[in-house]
Amino acid sequence: MVAVSCFLGACSTLPTSGPTGPQIVKSAEKSSTNIAIVEVSDASVLPPAPEHAQWILPENTPPPTDMIGPGDVISIFIYEAGVPLFSGTVSESGGAFDPSVKVQTLPPSRIDDNGDIVVPYAGRLNVAGKTLLQVQNLIRGSLHGLSQNPQVLVTLQQVINNSVIVGGEVGQPGRLVLQTNRERLSDVLALAGGYRGNAKDLLLRVRRGPHVAELRLSDVLQNTEVDAIAYPGDRLTLLQDPLLFSVLGASGRVQQVPFSRGTMSLIEAIAAAGGPNSSHGDPEAIFIFRYEKDDAGNSKPVVYHFNMMKTGSYFLAQQFALRDNDVLYFGNAQANQPSKLIQLISQLFSPIVTVTNAANALSN
Repeated sequence: MVAVSCFLGACSTLPTSGPTGPQIVKSAEKSSTNIAIVEVSDASVLPPAPEHAQWILPENTPPPTDMIGPGDVISIFIYEAGVPLFSGTVSESGGAFDPSVKVQTLPPSRIDDNGDIVVPYAGRLNVAGKTLLQVQNLIRGSLHGLSQNPQVLVTLQQVINNSVIVGGEVGQPGRLVLQTNRERLSDVLALAGGYRGNAKDLLLRVRRGPHVAELRLSDVLQNTEVDAIAYPGDRLTLLQDPLLFSVLGASGRVQQVPFSRGTMSLIEAIAAAGGPNSSHGDPEAIFIFRYEKDDAGNSKPVVYHFNMMKTGSYFLAQQFALRDNDVLYFGNAQANQPSKLIQLISQLFSPIVTVTNAANALSN
């Protein structure tokens, strides 16, 4: 009897799966961190649905595809009539050219970090930011007066400037040349062998000069307005970053659950978590914990309370958009303590009852 009295007196100290709904509300009201409790009883208190994400990147008009920049390698062909300025091995051109016309192929020229190349007799020329036609005219003008009406042809042998770097969760990471400068971000990923994994779990990071922006890949693929044009020099990286929400309290399991798709409602989250435990969960005490921005842009803790014993709450839960890193909490039922006490007493007396039954069986 003494043991039973001790257990009855310790009822309030029995372990639970977490605080009850009233305990959460009471502790939040007394908290010094100004936690806001929102009783979700009608649609007017629902937080606004997340807006479509947009890039925070400079949107420049893509340059011509044959614009030259540092790192590019070009080939230069100089055609001369009469006495050639350039000596060395020459080959006579055929076709429509006059038989006296000679062509000189210069060694491949790489544009240096300053955007310059060196052409014999013409000297050092700055060609960065110019098209092939402009470079041809520049070289030709530099040779004027040194050769008889030279004609110049410049071609791109290796393209560095008009390219993007693609890495991360793609089939073929590396450098990719933009052929038209009208390729969109989704086109670049397709040309890089496609993405690996689920689009909703991937984050597309774009570095454009000093600017860096991130967007969920599913948003890029589903929203054509977000699928921006790739710009030469862009660096695209696909990162594995799934959307998750945490499940705590009287749900029967504590876990992190990935979003089933790009956007989820609270009712879908409750279903994915299995709902409150039938033996000790309280459907009147379902909470969402999150940080939200106030009017000044500061983060503040907010707790949304749903009473799922009310029919209207099911419709409100369908309109409540879940966010990444939300915490879904199932409150502990207030009747949970007595039930646990009964289980504990049952476990306490179970060995005694077993021994008593065995002794009675032997005496018979």
